Amino acid sequence: MADKGAEEEKPEKKRSPVRLIAMLLVPALVIGFGVYWYMTSGRYVSTDNAYVQQDIVEISPEVGGRIVAVLVEENQQVEAGDILFRIDPEPYRIAVQQAEADIADAQLALSQAETAVSTSGVDISTAQANVELARRNLARERELMNRGFNTQARIDRFTAELNDAQARLNAARAAQQDARAAVGTARTRGARGEFPAIAAARAMRDEAQLNLERTVIRAPVSGTISEVDRLQIGQMASPGTAVLTIVARDETWIEANFKETDLDRMRVGQPARITFDAYPDLVVEGRVGSIGAGTGAEFSILPPQNATGNWVKVTQRVPVRIEIVGTPARQMITGLSADVRVDIREDGER
Repeated sequence: MADKGAEEEKPEKKRSPVRLIAMLLVPALVIGFGVYWYMTSGRYVSTDNAYVQQDIVEISPEVGGRIVAVLVEENQQVEAGDILFRIDPEPYRIAVQQAEADIADAQLALSQAETAVSTSGVDISTAQANVELARRNLARERELMNRGFNTQARIDRFTAELNDAQARLNAARAAQQDARAAVGTARTRGARGEFPAIAAARAMRDEAQLNLERTVIRAPVSGTISEVDRLQIGQMASPGTAVLTIVARDETWIEANFKETDLDRMRVGQPARITFDAYPDLVVEGRVGSIGAGTGAEFSILPPQNATGNWVKVTQRVPVRIEIVGTPARQMITGLSADVRVDIREDGER
């Protein structure tokens, strides 16, 4: 038998493989993180204070009137030039007809003035002939008076006839001047040489025609219809009052509000990476389009007043426009939240 006091031989304890893996993995992770931090530290600046922006066009009529037709619905896609709604055209059609009548009246007035110019020449010729006749008659009567075969009464009568003929001649000449003034000259007709009354009537007709065309309101840009519930058939539309909105789709960008401390190495043209809260799997490439001219606080309705000395310094935010490169795979909706990371190691535009 073996001695009871002798030490029993113990089997060699095996190391756990999990422990061994952990001992090797943890240092590797630490080293890997350190290398990643070293490689990327100072390369990127990022912000989650960023939002999708698109042009928002408020649509308002240029003429007033009752709305008679609405041809769009909420969230409908429209192209530039599509008809949105119509305003009652009848008052403006009547105005066009009235303007056409005014043109006809002005043309008639011109024709009458031109006729008066031509007839005034005949009147002047007749008046001149009467003056010459009266002058010869008076001369004959004076010659008879000198011979003693006439009376002063006859001399006075023929003198009055001469004065009357002269007055008629002067009136005919004045009438001709008035007729010529009514017709107008090249100097008074303006650059196009048009009769002033006709030119004014044509201008009124053009304005009435333009207002008639403006009763059909068309989309100025392509985009998505919004807030169409403000537009109802039968209501009165006022010029300059917005009745619906179009969110333009021609251009979409990201407005990213970066801290002022992030701007030192930021340049226009540097690449950016954009992600969206609404689309977690979507990554969009972009570039720095422009850097704002002022902080958000300066452009607020009530900018801060720090002249009293009783203030707390707050890191300001500066809006940076991030242009989207290419066409995103998902619909861009104005106002969506986004995260933006800019690679500031790039030089940007040269």
